[in-house]
Amino acid sequence: MKAITYSTPGGPEVLRLTEVSDPVPTANQLLVRVRATALNRADLLQRKGKYPPPPGESEILGLEIAGEVETMGSAIHGFAPGDKVFALVGGGGYAEKAVVDHRMVMRIPEGWSFTKAAAVPEAFFTAQEILFTLGNLNPNETVLIHAAASGVGTAAIQLAHETGARVLVTTGSKTKIQKTLKLGADSGCNYKEEDFASWVEKVTNGHGVNLILDPIGAPRWHRNLQCLREKGRLVLFGLMGGAKINVNLAPLLSKRITLLGTVLRSRPLEEKIAIALQFRKQWLPLLVTGTIYPVIDSSFPLELADQAHAYMEQNNNVGKIILKIRQNGGHS
Repeated sequence: MKAITYSTPGGPEVLRLTEVSDPVPTANQLLVRVRATALNRADLLQRKGKYPPPPGESEILGLEIAGEVETMGSAIHGFAPGDKVFALVGGGGYAEKAVVDHRMVMRIPEGWSFTKAAAVPEAFFTAQEILFTLGNLNPNETVLIHAAASGVGTAAIQLAHETGARVLVTTGSKTKIQKTLKLGADSGCNYKEEDFASWVEKVTNGHGVNLILDPIGAPRWHRNLQCLREKGRLVLFGLMGGAKINVNLAPLLSKRITLLGTVLRSRPLEEKIAIALQFRKQWLPLLVTGTIYPVIDSSFPLELADQAHAYMEQNNNVGKIILKIRQNGGHS
C-alpha cells in the first residue's frame, strides 16, 4: 500500500508518499481501506521527533480514519466487507489501509462523506473528555477555551454550549472569533491584541471562570490561575507553548483549584473503548441530526501531506484539516 513516511525527523518537507507493507489485523481488528484521515498537532510533533507513537502502534502518522472494511479478524462478528466506518486509531491513518480494534469502530451515518467522518473522532472524543469526564462542566457554569478555532476547540464550544454553559474563547484573530461565536461561543478575546486575563475579569465582572481548557501550557499558566474562580478546574491537554515554568503554588491553595492533565493517544485501549461508547451514546445522535457538527477548514490529497502540515503550522485554520486518499482512481 501507499503511505506517508519520513526517514528522519524534520519539517514538513521530510514527508514522502512511499510503498510500505499492508498492516495485518489481529483477531480483534478490522482492516480498513482508508478514504480520509485528519491532521492533529500530535502528527506535527511526531514528525519532528518529539512525540513517538505508543508501544505497539504504527509508526505511520494519523490518529483518525474513515473508510470501508476490507477484512476482519477471526474473532469479529457484526461487520462485513464494504461497511463504511470511522474510528480513532493510535497511528497509521496516513495510509491506504489501517487496522483498528473493532470495539473502537463506529458506522458512518447515512449521508455522511468520508471527509466529514474523519473530522470527528479526535476532536469530539477529546472535547468530551476534557469538558465533562475531567472538567466536570455543569450547566450555568463558565468555561474558557483556549485555541478555540482548533478542531478540539470548535468541538468543545459546541458541546459546552449544548450543555448550557457560558462559553468564553481565546483565538488569534477577529475572523476566528466571529467563527467561534457562530458555533455557540458567548464572547471571544484576540489574545494577540488584549491580555486575556484582564478580559476575563471584565466580562465575568470579576468572578472568573469555573473551567479552563488549555493546550498551550507554560505561557498561560499564571494568567490561567488569575482567571479561575474558587474551586475552579484547569485541564491541560497539550503543551504547544512549552512545559517548564516557575510555579507559585499559593493560588492553588487559596482558590482550591483542581489541576488536571490528559493525553488521549497513550491511554489504554480499554479506556479508549469506554470513551468511544460514551460518545456514541451521548453525542453521535446530535451529530447525526446536525445539532452539532465537525468544522472542516480544508482538505488536501494524501500525497500533499507536506503542504497540509505546513498549512497547519501557519495556525490559520478554523477546524479540521483533512487528507483525502485516492482509492481506485478517485478521491473520497
